[in-house]
Amino acid sequence: MTAPLAPGSTIGILGGGQLGRMLAMAAVQLGYRVIGYAPEGDNVAADVCQDFFENGWGDKAALAAFASKCDVVTWEFENVPLSAVAAIPDRLLAPNPKALETAQDRLAEKAFVEQLGATAAPHARVESEEDFRRALEEVGTPGILKTARDGYDGKGQWKVGSAQDAKGVRFPGRRCVFEGYVEFETEFSVILVRGHDGTIRFWDSTSNTHDDGMLASSILPAGDLVDSQVDEARQIATKTANALQYVGVLCLEFFATGQGPIFNEMAPRVHNSGHWTIEGAATSQFENHIRAIAGLPLGGTDTRFASIDMRNIVGEDALTAHQILAEDGEPHLHLYGKKEARDGRKMGHVTRVSHKA
Repeated sequence: MTAPLAPGSTIGILGGGQLGRMLAMAAVQLGYRVIGYAPEGDNVAADVCQDFFENGWGDKAALAAFASKCDVVTWEFENVPLSAVAAIPDRLLAPNPKALETAQDRLAEKAFVEQLGATAAPHARVESEEDFRRALEEVGTPGILKTARDGYDGKGQWKVGSAQDAKGVRFPGRRCVFEGYVEFETEFSVILVRGHDGTIRFWDSTSNTHDDGMLASSILPAGDLVDSQVDEARQIATKTANALQYVGVLCLEFFATGQGPIFNEMAPRVHNSGHWTIEGAATSQFENHIRAIAGLPLGGTDTRFASIDMRNIVGEDALTAHQILAEDGEPHLHLYGKKEARDGRKMGHVTRVSHKA
């Protein structure tokens, strides 16, 4: 990009979920038009876009029409099919599609960060039932069998607590990875933003908890162990962003262990564990992603409060979420406008901030 996008330019977002919704809100605030693209469904991003294409990922004519209206195109989740991204001219895309290709395959992702010096959980490739049984012997139990592609929020995963448990788990017929469990104190995120000029800024790292594979909370301060391992994890994140010639917000998740940070997975997009930055940081992850892909100066990432607690609102809890507003302190409620409050579905989040540690 040779010059920043002028006000009134159009940013395209592939995907129609809550991350796209919050990206669109940040883009509009900076004076841009936003159009989205996703298959038909509960596309909550459409509520805040100036235009929205509800077409399939394989509809090349629709993708071409969408791209023709955009000055830059980004994405809000990592499972946008690569064939759909390939239908968009390279000059419009940010981040680099190589990041999407890498993150969509857990085996490729682990190999990529390991060659940059990261340590990943013990793992083995599984392409058959025989491979699965061999992986159980090599890696050991407990562990978890994951599809190599298309998994998120705990989907496409099967826990294997023991060799006996493994008898009830069958190879799903798709390429997988079997990962051994890592003994860790907590999980933490390293979230950065990288500009077109290679400038990188980090937000503080949160301590994360999960329920059934889905993020439940992100908390600051993260604790002494995380704080002692953040620098090493940031070095890996920096190498990753530079190797991918990345532009925008990138998240790497780590386990904090007695042996140092262990890489878990990468998300080439804004991330759930960074939602706290809307109220809690000088510039949110959403605004900085838009700034980066638009060629604007990056905003500061300093934390603005002594303590921050972000929690997801899942399923029917959203129906009574407005009660949170009656709490003392500073609760900031975000509901995503989803029509159906299903079990296990992210419906919103609340961020509680305080100047007291």
